[in-house]
Parts: sequence; structure tokens; C-alpha cells
Amino acid sequence: MCRQGGKAPEHTTKDTLMNHFLDIHTTSKSDLRQMIDTARAMKQARQSLPKGTPDADQPLAGQMVALIFEKPSTRTRVSFDVGVRQMGGQTMVLSGADMQLGHGETIADTARVLSRYVDLIMIRTFEEQTLHEMAEYASVPVINGLTNRTHPCQIMADIMTFEEHRGPIAGKKVVWSGDGNNVFASFAHAAGQFGFDITFTGPETLDPDDKLLRQVKSLGVDVTIERDPAQAVIGADLVVTDTWVSMHDPQSARERRHNQLRPYQVNSALMAQAKPDALFMHCLPAHRDDEATSEVMDGPNSVIFDEAENRLHAQKAIMRWCLGL
Repeated sequence: MCRQGGKAPEHTTKDTLMNHFLDIHTTSKSDLRQMIDTARAMKQARQSLPKGTPDADQPLAGQMVALIFEKPSTRTRVSFDVGVRQMGGQTMVLSGADMQLGHGETIADTARVLSRYVDLIMIRTFEEQTLHEMAEYASVPVINGLTNRTHPCQIMADIMTFEEHRGPIAGKKVVWSGDGNNVFASFAHAAGQFGFDITFTGPETLDPDDKLLRQVKSLGVDVTIERDPAQAVIGADLVVTDTWVSMHDPQSARERRHNQLRPYQVNSALMAQAKPDALFMHCLPAHRDDEATSEVMDGPNSVIFDEAENRLHAQKAIMRWCLGL
């Protein structure tokens, strides 16, 4: 049986329930909560263990996980690789050059072949369609490590981090400052599933796209758009930003983005308008003193490195859920 991956695969080697983790809004609230609880328990169990020590529980023993990177990565690659090893499994890391997804062999055939070799696939890619096609034809679970549209693993770590520091996120106010990108999209999806309010502040030219806003509205989420960042963060429990430029952007695009986004920098003056105990998050990597000042990033309200660590624990819980472990 398969959930969340489109039609049932043509060849299935397992009789157990298979869960794809493709997006937050396509995963049930109860399953998301189970993953957060599992991640916290697994993190707690590791508190006294050296970093290189395996978990006492080895749920992935004898299992192979394929990690596919069409887009380069630091945190996603290291956190998934370490997480698999801590749980007793092995990884096979494949780059876009290794795979040439959709350029030689079709994505569907790649999914069918990989499913004969590995027990789980994580893919970090550009096009959302690549992810969905991989999940449609794979007979093993597929995890969305990032697409141009969404980044659900990051937001699971962010929810975990907030709740570690401030308790349940339900009913809280989250403010996103900057570009309405793929990380914002997953935050908007999470607002519906975890029950918090979300406000976007940024230039109109970089608004979240209409398709996303219509989608989340159909899920019961009204994204508040406020152009004035100082007004937007009033009453905020969490202020979030992300890098202003992608490594793939040409120099001319980078300059335009900087000019548009400079008023939305998260600095101490902006954070002073939020609640006194408001947390600050950034998924990293950051361009310090562009989207956020070092004063904020290194300040007492910043949890950016807890957030980065929690990618490991959240993704371990996601992998366990995908495999029914």
C-alpha cells in the first residue's frame, strides 16, 4: 500500500505500508506531530552520547538509503548521512551529474531501478515534477529534501526548535521577512497543519506566488501580507528570514534583489518591535549583514544553530516514519 505518492507503483517488493514525505500539507497532522515527538525523544536519547556513537536503537540496520543531490547542499547532505549512520543504515550519495535525471534514462525508470537496490530515497532537486515522478514510480519511500517550490524537512526542524524553546507553536504569530520562496511556502503549509498565524513582509515583486496563496487558503490558511516590516513584526513570536540570493542567480539579479530587500533586513531595530522573547530563525547558509545582521544572528533570541542541529533529529524521525519503524 502506498500513501502520498500518486498511483500505486507497478512493481512493489514490500507488503508494508509505504509513506512518502513530499510536503507538509500532504502529510496528516497526527503523523507530523508523531514525527516531532519522535525527533525530540531521539535527540534526548543522544544527549550523553559522543557524536560518532550509534544510537542505542538501530532501526535502519541492514538498510540502504540513496541520497540524490541535483542541487548542492551542506546541511541536508551531512544531516541525512549522519542520521542514517546513527540509526545503523548505510548511504549512497549521488549527484545530479551521476544521475542525469530525465536527460538520459527517464526519471520513472531511474525510480524503478533504484527501488531494486535501496530501501529509501531522499532527493534534493530543482523541479517539483521530478520529485513527484520519482515518488510515483518508486516502490520505496521518497523524501523531499528540497525543490524550487518547497522545503518541508527544514520546517519540521524549525517547528521542533520553536517548541523546544517556547512550547506549542499553535496560536503563535510567525513573521517571514524577505522573499516569498520555497522555505516560506513550507512555512505557510505548516501554518495550517500546526495551527499558527503567518505574516509575510517583503516587496510586492517577491510576494509568494498566487498559486501557493490560493492553495493554502483552500487549506484554511490566510497569509497576512504587510509591506511595512516594523508593523508586520508587532506581536511576533518568531521572526524568520532566508538568504536574499541563490547561488544560481546572475550578478544583475543579485543586485536587483539586494536593492528590493534591503528594507526587510532583520536587525536589532526590527526585532525590538516584536515580542521581547521572540525567536529569530534562518535556515542557513546566511549572508551575514545582508538579510540579517550578525548582532541578531548571534544574539540571545537567535536559535539558528539549534535549528541547524535539529535538521538531523527531525529527518531521522521522518525516515523512521517513512519506513514504518
